[in-house]
Amino acid sequence: MSTQADFAAALLNAQLPYPKGLCSRNGADPSRRFAVYRNNVQSSLINALADSYPVVLQLVGEEFFRAMAAIFVHSQPPHSPLMSRYGEHFADFIAEFEPIAGVPYVADVARLEHLRTVAYHAADAQPIRPEQVSAALADPQSLSELCFELHPSLHLLDSAYAVVAIWAAHQQEPSLAGIGLNQGQHALVLRNGLDVEVFALEPGASVFLRHLLQGSPLLAAAENSPPFDLAQTLALLIAHNAITQLNYKELP
Repeated sequence: MSTQADFAAALLNAQLPYPKGLCSRNGADPSRRFAVYRNNVQSSLINALADSYPVVLQLVGEEFFRAMAAIFVHSQPPHSPLMSRYGEHFADFIAEFEPIAGVPYVADVARLEHLRTVAYHAADAQPIRPEQVSAALADPQSLSELCFELHPSLHLLDSAYAVVAIWAAHQQEPSLAGIGLNQGQHALVLRNGLDVEVFALEPGASVFLRHLLQGSPLLAAAENSPPFDLAQTLALLIAHNAITQLNYKELP
């Protein structure tokens, strides 16, 4: 019997011969039995990618997607039994995939879809009540030390393309009509309860949230960001249960 590595390599690459030493109980040709098994494994991995990247599939078409995914499967086999984790580098692969170079926004749409998967499987965290946030914001003496801890599912994506609009347009009848594809967008991905939500942010709001994620106090995060609507951004965080803890950081 061949080694496990040889067996796995042959499963993912139809150009490789079937592993030596295989036999069949009923006398059937082991190479044919292995070919069926190989096809099932590859199809399962391609189907997993299609489930994780449905908008990418719609953008490029099923035939192209499955051909592209097959190449990815051959080059990057899974390293975890959890299929939800498979394909985390698919967006980087798409960005370097020459046949799709003419539609460069597809890679960032894939990044957005991956963040949705990550958000869905992120740890749970209990949001604090809106009145607690309001009370903290109403205290001017400690406002400069106030820090927000944000939900573990919260992720940001800065894109040179209209990724949020493209993704949203494919949630019903897919159409890119009226979308300025090259108008960059800043995306916020967040799980609210069991629903993963996607929002477009102002550039300054995206920078502000990155400061918060790095532990900066609220006022410092706002002051070190490009102009944006702070009240609107805080209202978004509160309304969608994105704030999980309030901390106070002593300033030097």
